[in-house]
Formats: sequence, C-alpha cells, structure tokens
Amino acid sequence: MSAIDDLTGELARLPGIGRKTALRLTYHLLRQPAEQSRRLADALVALTERVHPCTRCHNLTEAPLCAICADPRRDGALVCVVEQPSDIASIERSGEFRGRYHVLGGRLSPLDGVGPDDLTIDGLLSRLSPEGVQEVILATNPSLEGDATALYLQRQLAGRVGRVTRIARGLPVGGDLEYADGVTIAQALTARREM
Repeated sequence: MSAIDDLTGELARLPGIGRKTALRLTYHLLRQPAEQSRRLADALVALTERVHPCTRCHNLTEAPLCAICADPRRDGALVCVVEQPSDIASIERSGEFRGRYHVLGGRLSPLDGVGPDDLTIDGLLSRLSPEGVQEVILATNPSLEGDATALYLQRQLAGRVGRVTRIARGLPVGGDLEYADGVTIAQALTARREM
C-alpha cells in the first residue's frame, strides 16, 4: 500500500468520513506546506499522549481532574450522567447546568457485548456519599440502549441518592409538528408541564 492509501484508509475510519472525503482530505494535506502536516501529526501524537479520563468523572482532560470537577463553583450535589465526553460539551453549550458530570463510557448493549462491568457505573456509585450527591440526572441518549441504561442506573441508584431524574424528551425549539415522528410527539405529550 502507498502512503496515500494508508492515510486515506486511516481518515476513512473517522466518524462521518467516507472513502471519498478521506481521499479529498489526503490530497488537501499533500497540497499544504510540509510544516502544516507536521503540526497536524504532532497534535495527534500530543492528543494520544496527554489526554486521559478525569480521575473523578471520566471526562477527557490533561490534568488529574477535568476543569469541571476542579471548579469549586460547580454544585457537587447534582450529577448529570452522560454516555460520552462529547455529551458534556452539548449540555455545557446550554449554559443552564451548574452541577458536575459522570461519563459512563458507553451504554448497555448486550448485542454488542457491552454490559454493566464495561461502563463506569461503579465509579458513579462510589461518588455518591463522599461527594454528598443529592440528585442524579440521567442524560443517556433517547435510544433503546440509552433507555435500558437509564433504567438500569435508576435501579442501581434507588435508595442511594435523594432524587433520580431523566432529561425530558420531545420536540426541538423551532421544530414543526408536521415533520416530527410519532415517538417524539408521544414523548413531548408525556413530558408536558403547566404553563
């Protein structure tokens, strides 16, 4: 295999990048000054060498604790459980959540061989008492596996924490009923609240 094929193959493994796009990216990199490609390579090496899971919440960080866990202004009594570190960025963009997080590292999926021992559930349970956690918000994805993970966590957390809640699901702001699927509309109706 040539160097072009090698890089194209590696780029094609990235999510959302097909073989055609990977080839375009490869040729783009070849047209750039060699120094730019070296910077990209150095950044990838630094990423793999320096970034690791936070020792408390399993978010990605270069320090022992991530910036959120290290921030004394965050409410330690409120923990939001997510599947992946990228989910934290989505919630943080809202600017509404001031608690802390716990990253599971995936979701239960027996068909894919992912069970409770493959996730960081024990780490979550061990945080409850020492940190004075009063509420756990389950923010797993609205899928069959995400719902099964939330149900499993709810059972594990019962009696160990004051409140276990689940993020609401329904229609997005600016969405039209005409284009929403039946499950989304049903969930929006179920999660309705007083005005």
